[in-house]
Amino acid sequence: MATTETQREAEAAQHSNGDPAYQAFFVLRSAFVVAPILFGLDKFTNLMTEWERYLAPVLSDPLPFSSQQQMYAVGVIEVVAGLVVLFHPRLGALVVAAWLGGIIVNLLLIPGFYDVALRDVGLLLAALALQRLSTRFDAHALLWPLRKS
Repeated sequence: MATTETQREAEAAQHSNGDPAYQAFFVLRSAFVVAPILFGLDKFTNLMTEWERYLAPVLSDPLPFSSQQQMYAVGVIEVVAGLVVLFHPRLGALVVAAWLGGIIVNLLLIPGFYDVALRDVGLLLAALALQRLSTRFDAHALLWPLRKS
């Protein structure tokens, strides 16, 4: 028997902070809210690193935008992804996982960045784990904004 949205909301409200699965959900959700927003905002300031060096020329050179303009677009996408995780972790985790998949492909096209790509594989797996935990702790259906009442 399928769990209704009301039942999921009640179950999510009953979970205590002592539940290890809830703690894992909370840690992963927090990380995937904070990191994309911070890294996205840094695309506008380059305080943490020079982000343009992480662009694969084979992907970025054909575009009619400068590398910095491309980083601005990346920054906006990352901030939006972090906000989606904040408000709807079940959907946001999939958005972040897909975004990380794109980042991994980009990094594999740049010699010398394979270690960073490997790290991002770990982050992608963590995003997928967040999505799975969200099926228990996020009361919203996956596409709840599109569902008619």
